[in-house]
Amino acid sequence: MKKLSFIISFALAATITFAQTTATATRVVNKGKKTTTTAGTLYAKKASKVAIITGKDALIMNGTAFTMKKGPLKAKTDATKDMQYRTFHDVLENILLGGNTDVSKYSDTKITKSNGNTVYTITPSAGNKKLMFTSFVLTVSGKELKSIRLNQRNGHYTDYLFSDYKTGVTIDDKVFK
Repeated sequence: MKKLSFIISFALAATITFAQTTATATRVVNKGKKTTTTAGTLYAKKASKVAIITGKDALIMNGTAFTMKKGPLKAKTDATKDMQYRTFHDVLENILLGGNTDVSKYSDTKITKSNGNTVYTITPSAGNKKLMFTSFVLTVSGKELKSIRLNQRNGHYTDYLFSDYKTGVTIDDKVFK
């Protein structure tokens, strides 16, 4: 399988520590009949800047602004206006900042424990059928983000799996534009 570099920063008090890990990104379509593994990079900086870039596709969170690129197509939303992305933003910040945000207050978030991991499942309300994703699933082991799964309305999904954290990486802010 091709590797996906995962670069992440943890903001702890007044210091910022950078870490890097490798991962695989697998996209499953047609209910498992077609699977592709794509190389790319996931960057995170200051917890509210995250970019998953694979080939011509990208999911970028820059503060509360989200941009999804699929080849030449681009969609934008803002977490202050879209509750599912607001919750995703806050859960991701909670994970990266070590639990400083209380995400249990959100009715669209289910937090469970499984095999020593904490699993955050973010599902929009049943009345919101316009969203591209039916749910986001983030899995954490201790304070390490282990995976992100993006489930789509059509049954397709993308899994990002992370491991082997290393420190000492600098990330250019251009990645988040």
